[in-house]
Amino acid sequence: MSYVEMHPENPQVRFVNKAVEILNNDGVIALPTDSGYAIACKLGNKAGMDTIRSIRRLDEKHNFSLLCHSFAQLGELVIVDNSQFRTIKALTPGAYTFILPGTKEIPRMTLNKKKHTVGVRIPDHVITQEIVAALDEPLLCSTLILPGESEPMIDGFEVDDRIGKLIDLVIVAPVGGDEATTVIDFTQGAGVVARAGAGDTSLFE
Repeated sequence: MSYVEMHPENPQVRFVNKAVEILNNDGVIALPTDSGYAIACKLGNKAGMDTIRSIRRLDEKHNFSLLCHSFAQLGELVIVDNSQFRTIKALTPGAYTFILPGTKEIPRMTLNKKKHTVGVRIPDHVITQEIVAALDEPLLCSTLILPGESEPMIDGFEVDDRIGKLIDLVIVAPVGGDEATTVIDFTQGAGVVARAGAGDTSLFE
């Protein structure tokens, strides 16, 4: 099975369960989010991380992100102070990735080697949320931008054509938007826009 077509508002439970089964068996999936397609595996899946790096031609320095279902889940993964908490709360769910110091809950290989930080996000997308909720843990992911391209992939059938043979499942469904997330770096305390994308940056100007 290289792809399944999911209903954007009421994702079929059997397909959600199929995605979770593949993830639990150390598989890699491509799924639509609120900011283009992402390529994802389970936290701690080193082979999955290597597959993602190989498809995107990324080096060891690449920062992965964690797709979270809820603010409570996000709070277990990163160290957040009160003002950061309020900012993130106001902007989620949405097309933002927040760079923060990781907690001991995160495998060291997932963290930025020098800064011990990780990107976290709570996407505003029904399918992504259903899969992360059913998995009952955050998903390790990277925006699906292929080598030599600057924008994320947005069409599931094209994703299947181009990388379907390299991964275990492509979920075909509409994306919420065609721009990558806005990245907010909180590692110095105050939020700094590290990459302007789909999310509004006016709070940080």
